Amino acid sequence: MTPEIPPLPAVILDPIVRLALTEDLGRAGDLTTDATIPAGTEMRAVIAARKPGVLAGLDAAAYALRLIDPDVRLTIRTGDGAALTPGDTIAELSGSARSILMAERTMLNFLGRLSGVASLTRQYVEAVAHTKARIVCTRKTTPGHRALEKRAVRCGGGTSHRYGLDDAILIKDNHIAACNGSIADAMTRAKAYAGHLRMIEIEVDRLDQLEEALKHGAHAILLDNMDLATLRAAVAMTAGRVALEASGGVTLSSVAAIAETGVDFISSGALTHSAPNLDLGLDVV
Repeated sequence: MTPEIPPLPAVILDPIVRLALTEDLGRAGDLTTDATIPAGTEMRAVIAARKPGVLAGLDAAAYALRLIDPDVRLTIRTGDGAALTPGDTIAELSGSARSILMAERTMLNFLGRLSGVASLTRQYVEAVAHTKARIVCTRKTTPGHRALEKRAVRCGGGTSHRYGLDDAILIKDNHIAACNGSIADAMTRAKAYAGHLRMIEIEVDRLDQLEEALKHGAHAILLDNMDLATLRAAVAMTAGRVALEASGGVTLSSVAAIAETGVDFISSGALTHSAPNLDLGLDVV
């Protein structure tokens, strides 16, 4: 069972949600609602699932409604991380019809996109549940929405690789190439630069590179685009000395076999860059 994931703090949500609302409302607001709905009209509505999946994005959706009209009552019936079946009620809204209609699309955009990420993540997590491997997402996120999407991955039962360039050192193939192709040089410089709390991971794509990385004290090693036989050999060679992360071309059809090689983590950009929206809707009741 996925533990409760706390909402993002307002300082993170505010600029993202304000931008989304401003994008939708433009210079003149909701012309259709203003033209057709008399002021003072009250409405009751529900947000419900139309397809099966995993819910995420309630914090952003609720914040959008609050910015439009803090007096609209929002009652959450299903929490983030919950499995959804078609027809499940996610939330109930009551209050100004104009406010609800104005907030509707932005709320659903956040919920649909982020629930899609959570739903795809859950599929990956379930595919490797018989192994020790954990599913992690990457920096391949929608610009400006990284915090939201990485939280959605957590709602789906996954976890995160780096949040950004500033929270760990990951020496990739291009960094090694820029160090004249020397893993030793790259690792020596990274260890001299990093403080005692800085994680250093290095990417390798051959077993001889793995052997070199192990000699120089990497905290974790990313095994890039290795076939299953090579992954198994890498696990045996490492013998639990450092965490091993498999990456590159990971799909739902291949992830279980990758996990069965014994790696500790499997990272996939697809969790965030290729997740389809989950179909949710808002209906007047």
